[in-house]
Amino acid sequence: MADTYDVIVLGSGPGGYVAAIRSAQLGLKTAIVERELLGGICLNWGCIPTKALLRSAEVLHHMKHAKDYGLAADNITADLDAIVKRSRGVAKQLNQGVTHLMKKNKITVHMGTGKLVAPGKLEVAGEKGTETLSAKHIIIATGARARELPGAKSDGNRIWTYRHAMTPKEMPSKLLVLGSGAIGIEFASFYNDMGVDVTVVEMMDRIVPVEDKDVSAFLEKALTKQGMKILTGAKASDVKASDKGVTVKITPKGGKEETQEFSHVIVAIGIVPNVENIGLEELKIEPDEKFFVKVDDYGRTNVPGVWAIGDCVKGPWLAHKASHEGVTTAETIAKELGNKDVHPHPLDRNNIPGCTYCHPQIASVGMTEAKAKEAGYDVKTGTFPFIGNGKAIALGEPEGFVKTVFDAKTGELLGAHMIGAEVTEMIQGYVVGKTLETTEIELMNTVFPHPTISETMHEATLAAYGRALHI
Repeated sequence: MADTYDVIVLGSGPGGYVAAIRSAQLGLKTAIVERELLGGICLNWGCIPTKALLRSAEVLHHMKHAKDYGLAADNITADLDAIVKRSRGVAKQLNQGVTHLMKKNKITVHMGTGKLVAPGKLEVAGEKGTETLSAKHIIIATGARARELPGAKSDGNRIWTYRHAMTPKEMPSKLLVLGSGAIGIEFASFYNDMGVDVTVVEMMDRIVPVEDKDVSAFLEKALTKQGMKILTGAKASDVKASDKGVTVKITPKGGKEETQEFSHVIVAIGIVPNVENIGLEELKIEPDEKFFVKVDDYGRTNVPGVWAIGDCVKGPWLAHKASHEGVTTAETIAKELGNKDVHPHPLDRNNIPGCTYCHPQIASVGMTEAKAKEAGYDVKTGTFPFIGNGKAIALGEPEGFVKTVFDAKTGELLGAHMIGAEVTEMIQGYVVGKTLETTEIELMNTVFPHPTISETMHEATLAAYGRALHI
């Protein structure tokens, strides 16, 4: 007889395992199906291990600049194998943590490849053969994978996706990064700090194009100063790999096509959802924009009892967004099953922060200045540079700024944009503010601790209204 559950989650990434935990907390009999490693891509091959790599690069950077702090460090070297080993160890530790959370919450784990075969029925092919599971509700949380470059499939030798770049067989000598979104820029930053000759090609007119244009301009200047080559409005084509390296035809903005040689190429041109061969077509589950699964604000698909969250649905494609969706969907399912104590709320996409862990870091939430104006707002903007902040100077990190965007009529905080040291930790202050529908008055009247870099957040608010104190 098939195992029967209230909820089955297909996929154990940050959306899937959180949905399973919340379902179990609400008293629902829950199972999770995973084909590879608990924790999914983010924990095992994405967010976490890349941050471990970037931490090694950050420490190396500081060691190389020890003299700036009155210190001496000689014969500084980077052991790539050891750096990768540490990164994999961090991922393994967290994978074990998710395994523990499944046991703690009495969630049954089925290892194998899952496929919807009927409403409420999931077939799992694993080491023990094929089994059919039944559930009142099934949550699809299958995530996404790197988009391949047409005509130049990644081989792990010369052409890499993020996964290959995390466990390189050798240190590149000359690296080309195609795409300047978060993934591309983070790896460009890591390898540049490792001493690699790095070139970034971005087809849009600026790097990190989803960020505020002032942030993009500042980052390009900073990375160029660090020795990186940045080509925006550029096109790369005819990528050909050999045993010795990779040749690529690059057409810079307003320039002529030129064939260049690199030792390795990282392809970071977006993602593709993992929605093939999981039964969507058979159940006639409606797609969104051809590739993704179409859902409402609570994760419902057009098929009753089938839900979807995370990177296989509309973006932004971020781990924390997937986790939040997991909670919302689990609570909505519990409510449908009769729980009167849960009150799920739809996700407000304007309040989802974005973080990029390059050097310098980037963080943002809400509308850029340009987007706010496009939306018809009369805006007030304020910018405060790190060079005016005592803690940033003391840390030796005076490069960066905070920019705020307010509705001039109501004082509503529409967006905040940061670049500099530790901004990925600071952005949550503005996220909480936006969630609480903060205006400039609350932020102005908030006491920020001194000396902290967070004081720049206060000053950027004051600056929007002509009241900055330290510049």
